[in-house]
Amino acid sequence: MKFSPGLLVALLLPLCACGVKAAAPPAARMDANDPRIALSARIPDTKPEDLRATPVPGIYELTHGADITYVSADGKFVFAGDMYGVSEKGDFPNLTESRRRELRLNLIEGIPESQMIVFGPAKAKHTITVFTDIDCPWCQRLHSQIAEYNKQGIRVRYLFYPRSGPNTESWAKAETVWCSADRNDAFTRAKHGEKMKTRACPGSPVARSYALGREIGISGTPGMVMDTGELIPGYLSPAQLEEHLKQPQVAANH
Repeated sequence: MKFSPGLLVALLLPLCACGVKAAAPPAARMDANDPRIALSARIPDTKPEDLRATPVPGIYELTHGADITYVSADGKFVFAGDMYGVSEKGDFPNLTESRRRELRLNLIEGIPESQMIVFGPAKAKHTITVFTDIDCPWCQRLHSQIAEYNKQGIRVRYLFYPRSGPNTESWAKAETVWCSADRNDAFTRAKHGEKMKTRACPGSPVARSYALGREIGISGTPGMVMDTGELIPGYLSPAQLEEHLKQPQVAANH
């Protein structure tokens, strides 16, 4: 949904002062008098750490994974949707999207690269994280061009996200790739449709990466998370992705 500047000003000026900060203040160390303790007790399945103050007095940010909603300080009202600021330049930075990007990166950083399948040199202009399904046609197309992405200076880290879920053929294929002696080679062969003997092994990260994708909000594959935390739901060619990464990476203003 797009908003006209006039409507945004009408909606936001009562809430925000010009020159609003681009992000909520960092969470401070919690003490016994922190209002988030009482507030979280009013909201099911919520910990005090899931809440933090926003630039708008009396409104708290509530996060579950990378999903963000807002709640009043008394716990009586919950707001769904994005929060926009009004800057001194007259534009409308999307504060919610900026925060989502931060949350996505924080969640992904919880998975070591040793539990990913990585294509590309350690030192690259950009490193993206792609949630992938072995059987997804667009994922297969993306991987068929992996050398070109790497040539453009884009390092690709794969995390498994079998869309069909646990105990399915796609899940078993992901497990088989991970449990292979040469994971990168097995991954490429599986993407080309080669049938491999099903195998499982201890320590497989498939379930963990699948759960992470759900936390981040992956709804389809490929789900590409840029090194800025931006989520691109779908395929971009190497040239399209390179061009996108050249653009100033700021939160959407519409």
